[in-house]
Amino acid sequence: MKIGNLTIPGHLALAPMAGVTDWAFRTICARMGAGLTVTEMVSSRALVYRDRKSAGLLRKNEGSVVGAQIFGNDPEVMAQGAALAMEISGCDFIDINMGCPMAKVVSNGDGSALMKDIPLAARIVEAVAHAVPVPVTVKCRLGWDRGSVNVVELAQAVEAAGAQAIAVHGRTRTMLYSGVADWDTIRKVKAAVSIPVIANGDVFSGEAALQCQKRSGADLIMLGRGVFGDPWLFQEVAAALAGQATPPRPPLASRVDTAVEQFRLAEQDKGEHIACLEARKHFAWYLRGVPYSGYYKEKISHISTMADILDIAAGVKRDLR
Repeated sequence: MKIGNLTIPGHLALAPMAGVTDWAFRTICARMGAGLTVTEMVSSRALVYRDRKSAGLLRKNEGSVVGAQIFGNDPEVMAQGAALAMEISGCDFIDINMGCPMAKVVSNGDGSALMKDIPLAARIVEAVAHAVPVPVTVKCRLGWDRGSVNVVELAQAVEAAGAQAIAVHGRTRTMLYSGVADWDTIRKVKAAVSIPVIANGDVFSGEAALQCQKRSGADLIMLGRGVFGDPWLFQEVAAALAGQATPPRPPLASRVDTAVEQFRLAEQDKGEHIACLEARKHFAWYLRGVPYSGYYKEKISHISTMADILDIAAGVKRDLR
């Protein structure tokens, strides 16, 4: 599949998720089969104001085609932010967030609030496309609520404005992450535009990916919450789409080694303190479903040094299966 002049390897993408898809985790997922990855969302206004923390989120990982995701609601500021994001990251494309449902984002008119104003959304895409020499894509939802499902109209408008792909989460803003993703409406988007369409939402298994692909007709399948602590889901989904048997998950000891590698990468990227604070949630995700892991999850909640991580990893590998 191609997005503009970019060839995407395979059929799988990693969804951009704030607080999760940092450089370290994207690096791990790319190794597991994510052909397309996207940074955490970054405020265009913060980039224009030269906020160092925001710029740090844009580090490009190896092993995949990488997009830098920005958010905002002012076309001129978004254009400036996109140009700065490219300058900072060297990413392969710019992704515009029109899907974040969080109150603190939509209350400013950003994220999925843009779906309430399709002409503004189109002006933003047009401004960004003129500001950068790389493809521009959009990530959105079905609409604001069930009474205003307008994703087909949005997709047509942003395509006309210069977007070269669109990723659709099959929920409305008001659903947040409740209910069931509507893959059938994504098929309507696919039928309405000529640019690639990426389906997102509720792909937690290889079988779900097959159903999503069948019902949506999407060009790529985007994995989100299902990969928390389980980047091997990419391998399961890839096998399912290829008509192959589901590969077994590696033994727990190997999974823990992967977790530790992720945390070492995070330490390189952010320093020990921040990496360890963020490891608390990630390490607990890696132990999800592991019998008798409660003792170690409690210890994980108090991680403060890399030495703590290594001690817990050694204990898990010794005591659990």
